[in-house]
Amino acid sequence: MNAVAEQSEQRLQGAPEQLLEPATRPSLEQAQAWCRQLAGSHYENFHVATGLLPKPLRPHFHAIYAYCRVSDDLGDEVADRATATRLLTTWNSMLDECYDAPERSRHPVFVALQPSIAACSLPRGPFADLLHAFQADQVKTRFANLAELEDYSRYSANPVGSLVLYACGYRQPELHALANHTCTALQLANFWQDVGEDFRERDRVYLPQDKLAFHGLSEQDLQSGREDARYRDLLRELVVETRAMLLQGAPLIDRVDRELAATLYLFTAGGLAILRAIERIGYNTLSQRPEVSKAAKAGLLMTAALGKLGVRRTARSLR
Repeated sequence: MNAVAEQSEQRLQGAPEQLLEPATRPSLEQAQAWCRQLAGSHYENFHVATGLLPKPLRPHFHAIYAYCRVSDDLGDEVADRATATRLLTTWNSMLDECYDAPERSRHPVFVALQPSIAACSLPRGPFADLLHAFQADQVKTRFANLAELEDYSRYSANPVGSLVLYACGYRQPELHALANHTCTALQLANFWQDVGEDFRERDRVYLPQDKLAFHGLSEQDLQSGREDARYRDLLRELVVETRAMLLQGAPLIDRVDRELAATLYLFTAGGLAILRAIERIGYNTLSQRPEVSKAAKAGLLMTAALGKLGVRRTARSLR
């Protein structure tokens, strides 16, 4: 773990308010370095995927990622929900300040975001939507049906896809609609991957309540760790639906330039790999967290890199 990630983790575990209170405003170079290091330390695949993009775009992606990472940490890594809500409200005010009085911003994320907002005409809405989702996490931990989960993903995941497209100059509504399918499906795949961890560590159940009931399951079954045929049938059904949604968004890969297509291919293929990993463990995601193997990740990265070089993979190749 590098110094940036270690300091962030210590602040969240100790006095989380410190994460939002830099003593001085960093220079743009310092702020961009902070965001770049944060992206590289928390999510290797994102860091590599960003490397597939043209160099001038990378600072925009690092700044966007850093905003999403800090927002998510404030929502998930702060144990006390009242404190998390307060910090997210403060972070939202800092977002407003970034747009309305940018000279007053002191946090490296917002200093780094300012040239990206200007250069790419990034709207405020997607950034604010993410905070809406993380604030909702503090009070809503159960979801009646898949429609509620998709509505949650509208705020928690889809804004990321919109920001990626905006940063690369794509503003067509039909492209953003395709990105929404991809992002929602990736969010759902992560939910099915993390069922046990979310339930035990965060008291969150993202499995739709109506589907639990249809398969004859209750929270008591989750509490007891019972992974019988009912549970496996439920996860199998959710995996099938989520794969279909991922493929519904895949045509976006064919509608963008080569560099962005390579990155989008990587994430869509990665989502499909998570679903295959769930299948490989017999859908028993309550007791274990399925992982994509290093060899599989290396293969995905190689394919994406070849795409940047001109050996382009199309949406059809994902089926």
